[in-house]
Amino acid sequence: MRIPLVDLKKQYQGLKDEILAEIGEALEGMQLFLGKNVQAFESGFAKYCGTESAIGVGSGTDALHLALLACGIGPGDEVITVSNTFFATVEAIALVGARPIFIDIDPDTYNMDPSQLEEAFTSRTRAIIPVHLYGQPADMDPILELARAYKIKVIEDACQAHGAEYKGRRTGSLGDVGCFSFYFTKNLGAYGEAGMITTSDPEITRQCRLLRDHGQEPKYYHSTFGVNDRLDEIQAAILKVKLPHLDGWIENRRNIAQAYNAGLPESIAKPQEKAWAKHVYHLYVIRTPYRNELRAWLETKGIGTGMHYPIPIHLQEAWHNYGGANYSLPVTERVVGEILSLPMYPELSTEEVDYICDSVKEFTGAKVQLAVDD
Repeated sequence: MRIPLVDLKKQYQGLKDEILAEIGEALEGMQLFLGKNVQAFESGFAKYCGTESAIGVGSGTDALHLALLACGIGPGDEVITVSNTFFATVEAIALVGARPIFIDIDPDTYNMDPSQLEEAFTSRTRAIIPVHLYGQPADMDPILELARAYKIKVIEDACQAHGAEYKGRRTGSLGDVGCFSFYFTKNLGAYGEAGMITTSDPEITRQCRLLRDHGQEPKYYHSTFGVNDRLDEIQAAILKVKLPHLDGWIENRRNIAQAYNAGLPESIAKPQEKAWAKHVYHLYVIRTPYRNELRAWLETKGIGTGMHYPIPIHLQEAWHNYGGANYSLPVTERVVGEILSLPMYPELSTEEVDYICDSVKEFTGAKVQLAVDD
């Protein structure tokens, strides 16, 4: 049996006719510049998240970059975030000339540990970027409380958390601004690159719309310098088709996660969903001190796996070339040596999940036997 980490073809086959029809209509009309598909998807996604506005951009990285600019973050400012994230979170901070400040993570959720936030504040702190990693929201109430007390912005990196909830509210609506990626492997994925900024702040909305389109409004009248970060009309057409299916896909992911939780051996550390969270399982990430051996074993069984992410940003070569400060982040550094992502996509069958669980059990049984023999 061959089970990839992600299987995009199964989902496409179920939506193929509708998606091709929407793409065909977009090409027939040739309104390819911020047209009706972008407008419809922006409106639908804002309603889905519970925000006043959604601004379509070229990628999740673009969303983070423009959100920082729209919040007035620039050279000399500090932005508190985590090192246990995809590189783009910190890359966006560096791109605006600000200084990333890292704090460690909660060992259960792998998200920002709010108890370490206040100690990281300085007179130059201007924003916090909590990352809703793997599809589970960060613990937002203490983050928002501190942000209000210090009068700084909260920019949610929700690039892996479409539809996730914190105390009944969807990610992207909790802070001042939310940032989403529609990279093709995401829970809501384009067939290429795409991203979105969500906010209920009219000034942030205005700034993001200006910045994504060369700072022009109306055409050829430029009030500021911007960039070309517009959401593509064809990608918007695809995402418009997919959005009504998102909640159903999320429930499938959550059911698969429950099956994993029940079927994997107790010696494997499984994701811990907090009582205040609705985890959407963009990734199903386990932990074991035998991560590399287990990964090799599963490969022999035809099971694809991933590591998200094996090297934290404060230990990356780019960070040191950038002149970043040295950090001691013991939880982050311990976790990244043990994490392993198992296959997770809505079309994963019960038979496939059982096969994966049985394969992990075979491995852990072998490890136990080796330990006894030793």
